[in-house]
Amino acid sequence: MAIQRISQIRKEMMRRTAIAAVSCAVLLTGCSGTDSSSTQKQEYRPLPAPTVSVSREHVPASVTTDAELPTVSGSFGHKATITIPHAKPSGKFVVTALAEGQGHKAQNGDVVIVDYTAKTWKSAKALPGTYGKGDAPKVFPVGKGAVIPALDRAVHGQRAGSRVLVVAPPAAAYGTTGDARLGVSATETVVFVVDVVKVLAVDAIVSGDQRSVSKELPAVKVGRSPAAIAVPDAAAPRRLESSTLVSGSGPKVKAGQTVVLQYSGAVWEDNRGKDRATLFDSSWAQHQPATVIIGRGNVIQGWDTALVDAKVGSRLLLVVPPSLGYGAQARKGIPARSTLVYVVDILWAE
Repeated sequence: MAIQRISQIRKEMMRRTAIAAVSCAVLLTGCSGTDSSSTQKQEYRPLPAPTVSVSREHVPASVTTDAELPTVSGSFGHKATITIPHAKPSGKFVVTALAEGQGHKAQNGDVVIVDYTAKTWKSAKALPGTYGKGDAPKVFPVGKGAVIPALDRAVHGQRAGSRVLVVAPPAAAYGTTGDARLGVSATETVVFVVDVVKVLAVDAIVSGDQRSVSKELPAVKVGRSPAAIAVPDAAAPRRLESSTLVSGSGPKVKAGQTVVLQYSGAVWEDNRGKDRATLFDSSWAQHQPATVIIGRGNVIQGWDTALVDAKVGSRLLLVVPPSLGYGAQARKGIPARSTLVYVVDILWAE
């Protein structure tokens, strides 16, 4: 699988959050001015976020309490009401759970889905969050620098279902430059209330009994490691083949949604007749579920075609002909005009 250059994905994310004055991605990650006119698809990387400008070496250690803290009202899953104290912020980096969930605990490499409310301390100005009409939750890998340090540290060790209060001094938020687009100064402390909606573990797989496929298609075995793919000793199909190995019970994936998944990929021709194919890429091997936007040309056409309308919680076997993959263009580990075999677990979509 491959996704287009970072600028193209940023444009898609901005489109989805255009109704907000500033997008969720800007609030939590900052941005860079990189742009590209290339339309070639690249090898897989998780959905990239702009580089965070705050140096993580200078982020202070977090504490769980302080003499003066904002008060929070409202319940998990709904926009929080944040009341800022009259006192000045102490400068401490506070991360404290207001309500503890019972779900999976977020660790480095896991993918988290969060909703949040945000406010500046000095002016009590509300900042863009995810609870506005049409806004989507924020999805990011833990400990990978995809969001500002305050958010990255806030979710680490928290269980799904938790509500977390974060008081982030500049060193943990927008650094010594602040963010003019948000109206956040270089000395501004920012308050977040973060709802940890879901945590997808590094080795997450879908649940359910796996059905067998015809002998003309690859056999698949999935555990908590890269999927084992056995390619039959036969010519590859000329058309796209999509077989549901495990039927999910979740909603159908829609074009334009952000999807979190696990996958492994192999080249048919190079592994023809082998009991265990050599994989050219695997999210399991990368120790991080993949996050992509589906149905918008950010992945190869075979993926866009097969994953749209598939149900969350499903495992798919895909055989993608060159015309719906990379065509005559070679990629690392993928010769030109290759038929590609993928095993895909659809973990979440929004």
